[in-house]
Parts: sequence; structure tokens; C-alpha cells
Amino acid sequence: MLAKFLTNLIMLRLALVLLSLSIFAAHGEAIIPAPPQLAAQAYLLVDATTGEVLVEQNGELRLPPASLTKIMTSYVVEEELERGTIGMNDMVDISVKAWRMEGSRMFIQEGTKVRLEDLLRGVIIQSGNDASVALAEHVAGSEDVFVDMMNQHAARLGMNDSSFMNATGLPDENHYTTPADLVRLTIALIRDFPEHYRMYAEKYFSYNDIRQPNRNSLLWRDPSVDGVKTGHTEAAGYCLVASAQRENMRLVSVVMGANSEEARAVESQKLLTYGFRYFETLPLYQADESLRDVRVWKGEQDSLGLGLADDVVVTLPRGSREYLEAALDFNPVFRAPIAAGDTVGQLTVSLEGETVFEAPLIALSTIEEAGLFARLWDAIVLFFLQLFGGDPLAL
Repeated sequence: MLAKFLTNLIMLRLALVLLSLSIFAAHGEAIIPAPPQLAAQAYLLVDATTGEVLVEQNGELRLPPASLTKIMTSYVVEEELERGTIGMNDMVDISVKAWRMEGSRMFIQEGTKVRLEDLLRGVIIQSGNDASVALAEHVAGSEDVFVDMMNQHAARLGMNDSSFMNATGLPDENHYTTPADLVRLTIALIRDFPEHYRMYAEKYFSYNDIRQPNRNSLLWRDPSVDGVKTGHTEAAGYCLVASAQRENMRLVSVVMGANSEEARAVESQKLLTYGFRYFETLPLYQADESLRDVRVWKGEQDSLGLGLADDVVVTLPRGSREYLEAALDFNPVFRAPIAAGDTVGQLTVSLEGETVFEAPLIALSTIEEAGLFARLWDAIVLFFLQLFGGDPLAL
């Protein structure tokens, strides 16, 4: 009886230990649920820093963008401002064409002059078709020439599935883009023109005693949202490109073809919430940081740092950083001469056996060849070191 009691007690303790281990393992693993399914024709969620796609549905589908077009319109204007060909204080002549534009408007008057900065806000905040045409004519002389500039910038940015026919987004069968291209454009806008991008977070703009709200309702619902642009036509449905930043993570979402203003906001919020809750942007290494110092033979210096040409930032499931594994692969014998920037190996970072990042290892400094006597001495030492199984990398 006593032996049976002791056996049962041992088995019970073992079961409790195994249970605690399984609970610990369950809590230690990063659990990522399936991405949300949205009521929209196409959608995309991307980490703006790393370019990592977190959610995608029809991301490469060509669709009419409606007023999402005005992201490119403002990008071209901001590029010209950066180049100095135009200025924020320019007084822009308002043409009959601009004044007569239909749809969303800033309500500028034909024959007047309007400050360029006001027109830019009219495009970004009020989605003014009239302001878009007025800016296009001021920048390029005509809307047609401005459209050519839009398409050239699209090609430069790698927007290979986009075609612009006007500066407003009014319907045209040859006017289209994709969620993926809109993400490329938005990331470029935020990166290239951070000062001007602040306008996209402004909730109201008044002109000619008419106060209009920003159509991006997420600006009121989520304090981390700071842009970007809404759009709507019968052909395009309700669209929204949104961007939000929390700590060091910026996400860009695109929703196209939703069935209402409320739906495009709700569905965009689902994407942003999913991305921020279950993923994080992690800096791993800095450019020119030495990941390993190695012995160099036959050189004027005997130590070389190995590192990377660029900063390394990755997007990972939250809580998975401690499970990352980094491996350095390189030849065990380094001989001078070596030039800074030479590729000398490979860095691979993996998570649970899957590669999440890889890049060439480079020499972080230049090491010139030593004199004849020093080279001969190193050759002798290296020969005997390798003969007796020594480590040629040891300093």
C-alpha cells in the first residue's frame, strides 16, 4: 500500500511539473491570430519602416483611386517646393477650369489669386478638385503636363501598376492604381517631405469663411493616426489610405472599395489595430557596428571589425525577439590587403528556422598589406597554427 501511495504521489508531482512546463511554453510562444477579413474590394497593411506586408487582399489589383489620386498631386507639388521652382507664398491665378471643377471643392473663385499654401491645404484637408487643378496649372502650365509629371514620378517610385489621367481622381477608364502602389507612394511622401506631411493630420481648414473638416474620420478616433487621404466615386467605392505611428512603429493601411464612409474607417481601424497589437518593429543592428572582431594576417593592423553597410530593422511578431538566432558565415582566414566595404561573409537572422533577414558582412576598415618581413612571419605563424589546430581568428 505504501509503495503504491508513493508511486501515485511521484506520478502526481510529475504530472504537475509537465503541466507547468506546458503552461510556460504556451505563454512563451507568440500567438498571432489570422488577419482580419474586411468588407472591401482590396486592402493592404504594411510596416512603413521595413516594407513588411502584414495583411493583403488583392494588393496588386488595379482599381480606380478616386481622390486618393491627390496623394500623388500633393507629392508632385511638394517635390517642386523642395526643388525651389515654386514657393508656399506664391499667389496662384485661378482659372475658369479650376473654378468650374465639380465634386469636393475648396470654393475658390475664378479670376482671383490664392496663396499656394492655402491651395495645398485645400487639396490635402478639403480634397478640393478646384484646388488640385489650380496647383497643377501653376506648377506645369496645364493639367495635362502636370499629369505627365505625375506618371513620371510614379515610374520613378516603382508604381508600375498605376496610370494617372488627371490631378483630381475624377473617373477615367485609364486612371487606376493598386493598394501596393499607394503604399509605395505614401511611404515616399512621409519619408521625403516630413514637414509637409504634418498637414495631413490637420482636422479642419477654413477658406473664404467656409470651414471644412478633414474627411479622414480616423483623425478623431485614433490619436496615433496622422494621415493620409480619403476617396470616393461610384466606380471606386469608399477608399482610405491611413497611416499611424506608435512608438517606433509606423503602419500604412489601404482600403479600397468599401461600401460607406463609416465602413472605410472601421475596416482601416481593424487593420491598424491588428498590426500594432500583434507585431513590432525592432532595430537589430546599426550600420558600421562591429558584429565580430577577427584576426587579420599579413596586414599593417592585425584586427578587423565585421559589420553591415546599413541599419537592420525587422518586423516580428510581438514577443518573439528572444527566439531570434543570428549566424555569421565567413572564411576563417583573413589576409591583407582588405578594403573597407569589401564583402567578407554573410549574416543570417532566423526565427524558428525561417530566415527573417540576411545581408552581406562587410569589412569595416581598410587594412593595408604589411612589409615583407611581417608577411613572412605571419605566414610561418599561420602555418603552424593551422597545423596544430589553432584558431586563426583569435586575436
